[in-house]
Amino acid sequence: MGLRWAGALALLALAACGTVNPDFNPDRPHHRADGFNNRYHDNFAADAPSFWRWQWERWRNPPPPSRPERVPVAALDAAQRQALKAPTADVSVTWLGHASALWRINGLNLLTDPHLGERASPVAFAGPRRETPLPLGLADLPRIDVVLISHNHYDHLDRGTVLALQAQPGGPPLFVVPLGVDRWMADQGIRSVRKMDWWDRFDHPAPAGAVSIHFVPAQHWSSRSPFDRSATLWGGFVLQAQVSGSPWSMYFAGDTGYSADFADIGRRFGGFDFAQIPVGCYLPRWFMKDQHVNEDEAVRIHQDVGSRLSMGVHWGSFRLCDDPIEAPLDGLPAARQRAGVADRAFFLPALGETRVLRPVP
Repeated sequence: MGLRWAGALALLALAACGTVNPDFNPDRPHHRADGFNNRYHDNFAADAPSFWRWQWERWRNPPPPSRPERVPVAALDAAQRQALKAPTADVSVTWLGHASALWRINGLNLLTDPHLGERASPVAFAGPRRETPLPLGLADLPRIDVVLISHNHYDHLDRGTVLALQAQPGGPPLFVVPLGVDRWMADQGIRSVRKMDWWDRFDHPAPAGAVSIHFVPAQHWSSRSPFDRSATLWGGFVLQAQVSGSPWSMYFAGDTGYSADFADIGRRFGGFDFAQIPVGCYLPRWFMKDQHVNEDEAVRIHQDVGSRLSMGVHWGSFRLCDDPIEAPLDGLPAARQRAGVADRAFFLPALGETRVLRPVP
């Protein structure tokens, strides 16, 4: 299937249709009776950029092909794979591709937006296919305690991966989801779910001390069909914990356009030890700028939230936009230089790479 039709299938849900929001709270400005809205950008504006104009333009002028061979892949030997499954007190992150990563903190194992399937699509026979090898499968990972879902788009919420996690040995994880996604989970027979609104928080027990999980705003939208645009919420996550007696914080921005939300988050939490920020899928800008950041905006997020170390994700796996999947390899170094950010402060991982963020004796 051609790129233009794959993109059309994956992003067809830009069409809007009326829905009823069972979670509607009139006291919360981002709530609507028919869904949710952003804090700084109106998702329901009548002059929204046209999805069909984008498809027509890419049909007339197809974007350049990706070069997946440029995406680095970690060479993992048997000992490294075994170590990944073993218990650890270290704080670490392992990139699995796109927005999927394994976070380990205080003995707790968490996955962000896990997508280990072959396509980011509502159907198995068409839509954007994984262009680089999946570095690790669920069998290579430790038992997962918590799954953090930022929103319900097909490249972030994969039904096959979710069902496999539900069936993992030792019992299902806790799925932490935005308002409304809990109903989708219930339709899949998944009951171990906690739904969250922006600025909600709860504490999750962990072997080395509880981890606080917060749900925070992002500028995006949601949909899994042409009939449910922005019917469920979207956002990012903040984790806070005492690690060996000292505070530690981690931030996952989810999927987002650039907005004042990040300065708000930075002020509210006082900075982060680590941030996971999207850097890819941003062309054409006239269409994507309100929903996906480019590398320069990703660096601004890094600065706005006060991150001491950031990792770029949302690239290297699925071709969903007009920029090639490897574009951040060139774009992020240039963006760092323009912003005066040190190379070591905002990195791009290799597929399957584990980085120990804080060793714990």
